[in-house]
Amino acid sequence: MRHGKKTAKLGRERSHRKAMMNNMVTSLLAHEHVNTTNAKGKELKRQAEHMITFAKRGDLHSRRQVLRHIADKTVVGKLFDELGPRYSERQGGYTRLVKIGQRRGDGAEMCIVELVDRPGAEAPPVATAEPDTTATETTPDE
Repeated sequence: MRHGKKTAKLGRERSHRKAMMNNMVTSLLAHEHVNTTNAKGKELKRQAEHMITFAKRGDLHSRRQVLRHIADKTVVGKLFDELGPRYSERQGGYTRLVKIGQRRGDGAEMCIVELVDRPGAEAPPVATAEPDTTATETTPDE
C-alpha cells in the first residue's frame, strides 16, 4: 500500500527524479513558465511553491535552503529580490497549471506551469456584465 507516500515516482529513480525536479524548478523560476506533462507539472508546482515560500521569508537560512535545490545563483537572486516581494501578500497559490491537450508523439497529457500575476502575460478574460447597447430606442409615431 502507498499510505503516506506523497512524491510521484514519475518512472525514475530517486536521484534522477530529484535532479530533474531541481532543474525544472530552476527553469520555471527563470522563465516564469514551462511546458511539461501533467504528472511532472503537479510535482513541479508543489516544489516551486515551496521555494517561493522560502523567498517570502527572505532570511539567510531560507536562502541557504533554496540553494540546496537551485544551483544557479542568478535564479536564486531573482527569487529573493523579485518573486518573494511580488507574492508577499499572497497566501499560497503562486503557480497555475493550464492543460493544453495531448503531446503529438505519444499522446501524453501536457500542461503549462506558470507563475500567477507574472508581468508581460495577458490576464485571463474576466466576464463583466455590460449593458446591451445594440438595442435602439423607438420613438412613438407622430
